[in-house]
Amino acid sequence: MAVAYSLIPGLDDIVKYGDSKRRADAIRKISDLFVQGAAQFRPDHVDLFDGILVSLVPKTEIEARSELAERLSEVANAPPLLVRQLVRDDEARIAGPLLRRSPLIDEPTLVEIARMKSQLHLLAISDRPTLSTPITDVIVKRGDREVVRKVAGNDGALFSQAGYSGLIRRAGEDGLLALAVGQRNDISTPQLKDLLERSADSVRRRLFEVAKPEARIAINRVLGELTGVIKPAGGGPRDFAAAQRAIVKLLNAGELNEATLLGFAKAHQYEETIAALSAMSSVRIATVDHLVMGERHDPILILGKSLGLEWATVRALIVLRLGPARGPSAPDLDEARANFERLVPATAQRVIGFWRMREPATAARG
Repeated sequence: MAVAYSLIPGLDDIVKYGDSKRRADAIRKISDLFVQGAAQFRPDHVDLFDGILVSLVPKTEIEARSELAERLSEVANAPPLLVRQLVRDDEARIAGPLLRRSPLIDEPTLVEIARMKSQLHLLAISDRPTLSTPITDVIVKRGDREVVRKVAGNDGALFSQAGYSGLIRRAGEDGLLALAVGQRNDISTPQLKDLLERSADSVRRRLFEVAKPEARIAINRVLGELTGVIKPAGGGPRDFAAAQRAIVKLLNAGELNEATLLGFAKAHQYEETIAALSAMSSVRIATVDHLVMGERHDPILILGKSLGLEWATVRALIVLRLGPARGPSAPDLDEARANFERLVPATAQRVIGFWRMREPATAARG
């Protein structure tokens, strides 16, 4: 501490009459001393430096104050009055380092600054390792696009219900924000559903691509709820009798082919489509119906590959599970196509053979 005290006699002259360069030099020397010995300083030592620097800083150029703030931003026992002075500076280059990292800035101060200062101040706050809900509530309400994207991507930020609602509402018009929100670990299923409802198809696709494997399952499930899988009217079993008779006629006339199947699927003629698949694959109608209406696309892919169908027809069969004027999610469809292209015909035919053995029957029986 002897060196610090030796600077004091000349400080009065610098404070009263010194130009910006002399002030900056003095601040640099004193801050060097403080940072070097900060870990060993007692509270009274910190108070000494606090008093010296607080008197020097106000009339110093921005660059010197910015450098000082940067040096003190990660010091746990930085001079408190000085930190309070710097962090409230209107110049974000000065306040920014402390807003980003300083452990001395408490929640009320952060909320106050978030409410009053510039977007650059908000951007710096959004980068803190942890953020409480009172702070993020203000950021989501006041922040511009860049700020809100930054805070949404901060894993250490917590959001209230109102804060999350604000994020999701804004994400409806900002695809990058939607991606950031959709990848958060703390997003609930209802919030994910709300987000995907508001998002464009291209955003849904991209979110699925970048999501973690476990998150993809949740995204697929939610998208399935949004598109809605069709069910038989009244929830009872379907009547395939008429469709089966029509398919038998086509089969006898040599007119049952992929084009006919595609026409049925595109027209959402479910019974005719299932009866056609049954006849073409020699798998029982009840089995085909059960497999097609299951939770996964895999049986449709296997049927399509075993019959040598084109992707366009397989896609139509997948869409058939959904109501008219609806469509599968783009990520779900892309994954299905990739799986279909990887599927080996011989493997698909072995699976079909297994289905036939489990329920031995011809396509003419339901």
